[in-house]
Amino acid sequence: MRKDTLVAGGFFALGLAVLGGYALSQSATPAMAQAVDGPGPNLVIEVAGEANGRVVIDMLSDLAPKHVAQITALAKDGKYDGVVFHRVIDGFMAQTGDVAFGKAGGDTSRAGMGGSDLPNIPAEFSAETFDRGIVGMARSQSPDSANSQFFIMFAPGPFLDNQYTVVGRVIEGMDVVDQIKRGAGGNGEVSNPDQMAKVTVE
Repeated sequence: MRKDTLVAGGFFALGLAVLGGYALSQSATPAMAQAVDGPGPNLVIEVAGEANGRVVIDMLSDLAPKHVAQITALAKDGKYDGVVFHRVIDGFMAQTGDVAFGKAGGDTSRAGMGGSDLPNIPAEFSAETFDRGIVGMARSQSPDSANSQFFIMFAPGPFLDNQYTVVGRVIEGMDVVDQIKRGAGGNGEVSNPDQMAKVTVE
């Protein structure tokens, strides 16, 4: 069984990728300067739960065309609607996108273990750094195992550079991202998590 997750520090246990060794401040992060909207497409997420509001992500198809194509295809098919933020670590990132096991209203105990019916995507690493508001693809131990799960950075994480594929950046609604319900414990699993109620492409 695979587990798509952001692996900070390269820590693995029981054959599953887990979070560990991240070296970010747990304190509040500074406000992010308003990002410029690029050529897109834009992924629009309606967040519901403790956080409520609209988040717009400028998808960086010039950096990761295969990843962006897969994410936008899943969004257009409604696959992301109702998917929870299953792993959220304060001062680090919020992870979502498990269309197989992460649907709200069902059993989300396996959220983070699945992907989609589409094939995995080869890594598309770039020189883009993992700043606050950057969106990256989660994966298992193999660099070429990203599928549907992604994460949004609360704070800079340069130790992720050239380890995970950057697919976008938040250009609107970072205040909503900041309010996403945090998980408990070092691995950030969330009880009664917030969700992406609706995801569209503009």
